[in-house]
Amino acid sequence: MSVVIEFPEGGFQMHCKGASEVILAACDKVIGSNGDVVPLDEPTTNHLKNIIEQFASEALRTLCLAYMDMGTDFSLDSPLPLKGYTCIGIVGIKDPIRPGVKESVAICKSAGITVRMVTGDNINTAKAIAREIGILTDNGITIEGPEFQEKSEEELHELIPKIQVMARSSPMDKHTLVKHLRTTFGEVVAVTGDGTNDAPALHEADIGFAMGIAGTEVAKESADVIILDDNFSTIVTVAKWGRSVYINIQKFVQFQLTVNVVALIVNFSSACLTGNAPLTAVQLLWVNMIMDTLGALALATEPPNDDLMKRSPVGRKGNFISKVMWRNILGQSIYQFVIIWFLQTRGKVAFHLDGPESELILNTLIFNSFVFCQVFNEISSREMEKINVLKGILKNHVFVAVLSCTIIFQIVIVEFLGTFASTCPLTLQQWFVSVCLGFLGMPIAAALKLIPV
Repeated sequence: MSVVIEFPEGGFQMHCKGASEVILAACDKVIGSNGDVVPLDEPTTNHLKNIIEQFASEALRTLCLAYMDMGTDFSLDSPLPLKGYTCIGIVGIKDPIRPGVKESVAICKSAGITVRMVTGDNINTAKAIAREIGILTDNGITIEGPEFQEKSEEELHELIPKIQVMARSSPMDKHTLVKHLRTTFGEVVAVTGDGTNDAPALHEADIGFAMGIAGTEVAKESADVIILDDNFSTIVTVAKWGRSVYINIQKFVQFQLTVNVVALIVNFSSACLTGNAPLTAVQLLWVNMIMDTLGALALATEPPNDDLMKRSPVGRKGNFISKVMWRNILGQSIYQFVIIWFLQTRGKVAFHLDGPESELILNTLIFNSFVFCQVFNEISSREMEKINVLKGILKNHVFVAVLSCTIIFQIVIVEFLGTFASTCPLTLQQWFVSVCLGFLGMPIAAALKLIPV
């Protein structure tokens, strides 16, 4: 950055500050220890370079200050000179690491998120900061922007996965890095930035994060998300909530497909083999309400937990319905189908049902067992891979309320809405069997989770 000052008595003087190596290279004089301007010889230049290296190794951002007397012939149309400056001094600025950044980087790594630093700072400064917060490891590569620009496509393909720090980078260096990560390697890329020069990379990234406090308007317009507190820890929170929403949708889809598969197979097979379906239209409507409305409300309100940041990320080409989900869906569907089919074929004998009401009682028992299978399957769906599905269940008040309402409405439908729902009141023994058959789905679900996929 440069500024030209006009003196009252006439004449102009230009002052500039910037990257230490660049400004120092443009100087041919320096202000000595006694305040006199002396030629910048090689020993003095080496001494100043050593100071820059020392500051940078201590994670200080270095700036070189210089000036030049322009005389009286300077005008606004005159080009700025590239040589002949007088070095005033080297300044080291300490930019302290914000609290929680090191921990946030560690959480990102455990979540399978690779954090890279792309900065315009001196490479030694960037390396010191990156090492302090845990970005730079022993196997990582640090590179400067000018060197990065000279690499061929083949060299970039080999180099980019190993780059952890890029220093002295230009806006297009950052854009090139993001573009290669997205297109060549198929990675999902998020970029943070606050300056106008970050706009190309923010626009190119899958998700652009702009700083709400320090960010420029150009950066905010190019970004997808604006971080209001300018804190890297907030990005970790965003990732955690994003994963939570994704997992909750998967849980709901798993639960929904299980209900659909069983209801379809039971009614279709019964209609083909026996001529009538055990579940009436009203009963299926109630099951559909459990599945769509109440099921979504219960499973979609699961709050995020720290274990989400220990999972591997889902890639760009990852399947939404995973192998784990198919294992759980097929296992539960087979169990529920076997239970319903047994009740339909052997239920009258097992429960000693006879008389004109035996068919209605059996269908009510099938409907009741089917609903309670979904109630306990909803609990099992809280975790797709972990056996302990009861952890934290009481903290999710919406989930508990939905389950309670489902059970209460089921009792009302069976016991008091017989004419409307084609049901009849059941005995305590029949209620107990229905609940037990539903509950058996939970150990079945736990056993299924032990099967590797």
